[in-house]
Amino acid sequence: MLLRLGHLNLEMPAVMGVLNVTPDSFSDGGRFMDRDAALRRAEAMAKAGAAVVDIGGESTRPGADAVDERQELDRVIPVVEAVRRHIGLPVSVDTSKPGVMRAAAAAGAGLINDIRALREPGALDAAAAAGVPVCLMHMQGQPRTMQENPRYDDVTAEVAAFLRERLAACAGAGIGPDRLLIDPGFGFGKTVAHNVELLANLRQLADIGPPLLVGLSRKSSLGALTGRAVGERLPASLAAAVVAVMNGASIVRAHDVAETVDAIKVAAAVLETRKQ
Repeated sequence: MLLRLGHLNLEMPAVMGVLNVTPDSFSDGGRFMDRDAALRRAEAMAKAGAAVVDIGGESTRPGADAVDERQELDRVIPVVEAVRRHIGLPVSVDTSKPGVMRAAAAAGAGLINDIRALREPGALDAAAAAGVPVCLMHMQGQPRTMQENPRYDDVTAEVAAFLRERLAACAGAGIGPDRLLIDPGFGFGKTVAHNVELLANLRQLADIGPPLLVGLSRKSSLGALTGRAVGERLPASLAAAVVAVMNGASIVRAHDVAETVDAIKVAAAVLETRKQ
């Protein structure tokens, strides 16, 4: 898949590095609010083997406060410009706001990563006009309330149906299949059992067609399964990343880039041998 100002080769699984320029993200909130600190972090991720860096200016953890468009732009755009200018690593922007999508693409971002799957008013048109790839994520509810009581009759089937509906909406807006990725939204309106079931059945979502992006790094479900605090979830995150790649994931979104790159290299080697 081509990203603006860079090429993302998805013939082999790739790692997307997480760069939150927020004060309240669940894992690294407040650490990279300064542009220079964010740039150093992006440079370190590039050296560690990240194929793309995902920049977010609004926390989407459960209970997080909303951020207005101006504030999100002020956080995100200078970092997008700096990463593109000084590092050259392809940039993704984690946003649901049409204005941020337009500004980020103009600043050099090559991917829009939208937890609301372009459902906000004007988002479909903004993404279509931006001309860059888009990742459509499934989320039940909204970030502030999504974990209160998520319910599904069949979580895999319902997530798959939602993603197919959003792919159709994108097609109707002129966003071709070669510009789309999908994400099941681990932890977004899902219990631990829902997340485990999705991970076990991930191949069914990969078979929908577009490249599959997963974000499991340091998630609370891994903490529930292991009893580990956020800073102690690296082994669980690596295990989840390997399972995801073995089940068809093309991109793994991760905080710990170097370790995740190594882990999925092993998984990719096994998958490649199976093909022979």
